Amino acid sequence: MKQFKDDGWRLPDAIWTEMEPLLPPRRAHPLGCHNPRVPDRVAMDAIFFVLRTGCQWGALDATGICSHSSAHRRFIEWIEAGAFREFWRRGLLAYDEFIGIDWSWLAMDGAMSKAPLGGKKTGPNPTDRAKRGAKRSLLTEASGVPVGVAVAGANRNDFKMARETIESIPVERPHPSGRKPQGMCLDKGYDYAEVPALLKEFGFTAHIRPRGEEAREIKKEAGRRARRWVVERSHSWMNRFRGILIRWSKRADTYLALLHLACGVITWRAAGLLG
Repeated sequence: MKQFKDDGWRLPDAIWTEMEPLLPPRRAHPLGCHNPRVPDRVAMDAIFFVLRTGCQWGALDATGICSHSSAHRRFIEWIEAGAFREFWRRGLLAYDEFIGIDWSWLAMDGAMSKAPLGGKKTGPNPTDRAKRGAKRSLLTEASGVPVGVAVAGANRNDFKMARETIESIPVERPHPSGRKPQGMCLDKGYDYAEVPALLKEFGFTAHIRPRGEEAREIKKEAGRRARRWVVERSHSWMNRFRGILIRWSKRADTYLALLHLACGVITWRAAGLLG
């Protein structure tokens, strides 16, 4: 098979090696005749191109990769098979094996995206003149590797997405103990009465601070390590995937699948797969 350079627009070979075994077998055509099926690798390249560039599916026809109908049809098949979430989950397992997931300090925060076409789990964006938008809630471990993600409308408060975000963790989380507690770093957007109770239910120790307070303390105290800002950096990493920065998907499950794919790529890179 042709080897593709990691140019940021096609899926790197190392990533494809991990993704290919997760794809379901080819579906048989009911009439027993059909045009030659687009290779899975080509379809995945098209999906990754949409994720990286943020183009609409119809724009794929001008790229020469494959038709948008073939790519989108395969995308739906693979979502139904759970391939993208499993890709992310296995990336976390690899990262834990080679680097080690640091559960001692986690951070959660939300980020909003434009959603011009609307759809499920979108809502009026309070920071964009009430235009349609979506919110992703991201949970990271201490180094910024994404371990949880959830989607809602842009008008949904961050703290109301906390439970769903925690429950989205795709790998087994070690049980916190007195010797190995698990802190949860949050900003003032989570400073509501139900949040400490929720975190206690999951065994987390809540650390809620206003934006900027942690940065000011670090400047005063040499050697002090930042905790909460890593999730903001991870949001920045995800915004490099322009298919996430602007949501063109009307279906919530297709947008979430793109988030899972982005989380998987970030996680596999952190595990050292791509050098």
